[in-house]
Amino acid sequence: MEMIFLKKLGKQTIQFDTPPTILECASIVGPKEAQGPLAKYFDQTLDDEFWGEKSWEKAESKIIKETVNTVVSKSGVPSEQIDCCFAGDLLNQCISSSFGLRELNIPFFGVFGACSTFVESLSLGSICIESYANNVLCATSSHFCSAEKQFRFPLELGNQRPPTSQWTVTGAGATILTKSGQGPFVTCITPGKIVDMGIKDANNMGAAMAPAFADTVIAHFLDTGRSPNYYDAIISGDLGYIGKDIAIDILRSQGYNVKSNYNDCGVLIFDKASQDTHAGGSGCGCCGSVFSGYLFKQLQERKIKKLLLVATGALMNSTSSQQGESIPGIAHAISIEV
Repeated sequence: MEMIFLKKLGKQTIQFDTPPTILECASIVGPKEAQGPLAKYFDQTLDDEFWGEKSWEKAESKIIKETVNTVVSKSGVPSEQIDCCFAGDLLNQCISSSFGLRELNIPFFGVFGACSTFVESLSLGSICIESYANNVLCATSSHFCSAEKQFRFPLELGNQRPPTSQWTVTGAGATILTKSGQGPFVTCITPGKIVDMGIKDANNMGAAMAPAFADTVIAHFLDTGRSPNYYDAIISGDLGYIGKDIAIDILRSQGYNVKSNYNDCGVLIFDKASQDTHAGGSGCGCCGSVFSGYLFKQLQERKIKKLLLVATGALMNSTSSQQGESIPGIAHAISIEV
């Protein structure tokens, strides 16, 4: 019987003794992202939000479909040799992923962790690689217009956005994990717990998610015995400017100083001064595209050798907000090393 090399560390971290390899990545983003500081790192940038489709939802499905096609082509792994796919998005019942990938003909797991979905997919995919699979596909997407319509207000109303609001990224990221390779390697994962500090403002996702980020990061350090300076970079999924500052303060109060090597995908993807994105970027496509475009290249070029990627999510929908519920947060962490 083949041995499975998974080891539990502490309360909630899983270590891989034979770490899965991140073989290849691909990313496609929308027009606003194409004007941001990371534009040159994406495989494709779009001229408009519709991309020739009749609705924003169809456009988002097309974005994730073409991103997946791109990563399969770049990897050189035939689709019939991909054992399964983990994918998700922000829309009800994850229709962007399921509709966009319905012709893929690969065993499909639809996952939802709000904006934490990319790292959730990588975590589950890595466990599959260590257990039975040779190749696993992971993908996420989001779209500014479809998300605004579902979670906040129709764009036609022209509602004013408060300073704490974030701009949902139009884009997708896709990754192929494989059993053997030259790296970068997924060395361990720390699945997060649901943390709810009572924040009810749907236009302040950073404040709602920051406590979950801090909880998972602290758990990761305690489980592994590592400190913040073990990593060249600690990157959160999309806390944005406000959530990033809150997270730094929470961690500092618990004895962890991450200010020197910590940044956020929602901060990196837009230029705050010139693009008027208020508190920064958000959405499943935020962490997905920033990692698959920018961060993966930094790892390949060994500019970053040890990365802790911690994607955060706000586990709410429009109904829960309208009923006055608070916003539970989640954060999943994955350690990637070369």
